[in-house]
Order: sequence, then C-alpha cells, then structure tokens
Amino acid sequence: MNGSRGAMTQERRQSEMTELTYRDAIREAIRDALSRDERVFLMGEDVGRYGGCYAVSKGLLAEFGPERIRDAPLSESGFTGAGIGAAIAGMRPIVELMTVNFSLLALDQILNTAATMRHMSGNQFGVPLVIRMATGAGRQLAAQHSHSLEGWYAHIPGIKVLAPATIEDARGMLWTALQDPDPVLIFENVMLYNMTGNLASDAGAVDIDKAAVRRAGNDVSLITYGGSLWKTLEAAAALAGENIDAEVIDLRSLRPLDEATILASVVKTRRAVIIDEGWRSVGLAAEVCARIVEQAFYELDAPVGRVCSVETPIPYARHLEEAAIPQTSKIVAAAKAALGRA
Repeated sequence: MNGSRGAMTQERRQSEMTELTYRDAIREAIRDALSRDERVFLMGEDVGRYGGCYAVSKGLLAEFGPERIRDAPLSESGFTGAGIGAAIAGMRPIVELMTVNFSLLALDQILNTAATMRHMSGNQFGVPLVIRMATGAGRQLAAQHSHSLEGWYAHIPGIKVLAPATIEDARGMLWTALQDPDPVLIFENVMLYNMTGNLASDAGAVDIDKAAVRRAGNDVSLITYGGSLWKTLEAAAALAGENIDAEVIDLRSLRPLDEATILASVVKTRRAVIIDEGWRSVGLAAEVCARIVEQAFYELDAPVGRVCSVETPIPYARHLEEAAIPQTSKIVAAAKAALGRA
C-alpha cells in the first residue's frame, strides 16, 4: 500500500513537470507578465511579426496584438529611450536588444538616463524598465554579435544585471525584475536557447540578488554564471573522477554580487577559480577575484585562478571561436592547478 502511494506521488510529481527549452521558458515568462499586468509590453527589433531574432517572442503578436508587442525601428538608442520614457510614465516595458554588441548603441540611454534618473531627480523618479539581450559566443556569429559584455554593465551603479543560466531562472527572473523600481538588464546566453529541461507547472518568480550553489564540494570553488555554468558542471564531474570535489557557484546576479555565498564557499574550500566568458583584463572575473582577496585572503591556500576568453575579437571560424572562449578542459586544468596537481 505504501509502495503504491509512493508510486502515485511520484507519478503526480512527474505529471506536474513540463519539459521545455530555455527559449520557451523566457517566452512563458513574457506571456505571464503580459497577462498579469496590463502595463507590461514588449518592444524591440523584429519581436512581433518575425517572432524575435532567436524566436523568443514567436506567437505573442497574434496573442496580445501590436499594442503590447511592438516592432521597433533599427534604432537601439531610440526605442530604448522610448522604453525609459514609458517606464517613467508608469508603464512596465520589456525592451529587447538583439545582441549585446548592439546594446552599445543604447549605452548612452542606459548609463546616462536610466541608471542615473533616481539620483539626478533626488529620488523623485525611477525607471522600472527591463532590458533583455542575447550575449555570448559559440554560434559562429563573428565579432560584432558574439561578445560577453555583461561585466561592463555590472560596473554601472543604479541598475541590476542578471544572467539566468537555468530553465527555472529563465522563467522566474523576469517577473521579479519587473517589480523592481529601477532598471534591470537580463543577459541570455545564445548557447542556452535550445537547452531543454523540466519546469514545475507552478514555477513562479525567483530571487534576483542571490547566487546559487549548483554543486556542493570541499576542495575548490568554481565560480561562474550564464552559459559557462554547464561547462563548469561538466568540469566538476570530470574532476570528481580524479577524486577532486569541486563546488560550483552560479552567480546569477552580476550586480549586485552575492558576496556572502561566494565567501562562504571559498572559506570552506580554500581555493577558487572564476570562469567568465568576458575578457580577462579589467573584467568581472577580476572583480570577483579582488573581493575574495580583500575579504578572505588568509583563508586561501592557493592563488585565485581565472578562466576567461582570449583577448581578441571573437573569431568566426568554429575551431578558433571554441579556442577563444572558456571550455571544460580549461576549467579542469585551472582547478587542478589550484590544487597543485597540474
């Protein structure tokens, strides 16, 4: 009888899970936000009739109409500015910038207007705006479409910077971000869009200011985010085969950084390697490294390691592109070096 009840419970749990892609999870998050709040609308290049450059918004125009799914002209500065104005006026815009490289055309709006509005207005106005964009390399889109510049944006006070790496975060971060009174930027790694996973039917909003321990371990802390999370988990599995017990930290939020989770892990393992698809010089990995050294230097048994992208524009050729960005083998080598087993 107990066995039967257990089987029924397991069956019920399985029936409540839905398999979907990272792309589908983001679409469901947008659909949910549009349904729950009439102030929410999506705006960007090709988000309507075309269904989005990465098909994230496919079908939403037919469902919600052109007032809620707004195709914008090829002017990132223009429609980002329109989103800022709409947010100040009480709407809750979701602005989609096609790629992180193109977001630089809107950097003036993001840095000089959205991020500074609360400060410059003496706390009279906020900009409750969400900006989504594709980031990262791996799809042979060459140097003007493939960089990981989220670390640049994490440098700016007045905004939050998110990097969802899981199906649950892709589904749950958007609604939380829309409740924030200030701008939130969400970076979606292009190599995750086709990733499949299971999501609970009642999955809801998630925190946007906490890191997550994706794999517990005792020998070395592997700290990463976004598309590099899954390579890092692969590296941890490979290291386990060599009796190295790696802990994997998914930062999830790049601004603010969850220092408490980072430091707790490093204090436990006494070694750290940071994996960042951005460039090494003056990058996010350097910032995480500095905070560890500032606050946990005497807890360390080895120098903090970094695995970053090669300091060159992302190449087009597949073998060169793969060589330019962090890969599982490089992460394994860096972890073993931290343990003196290189």
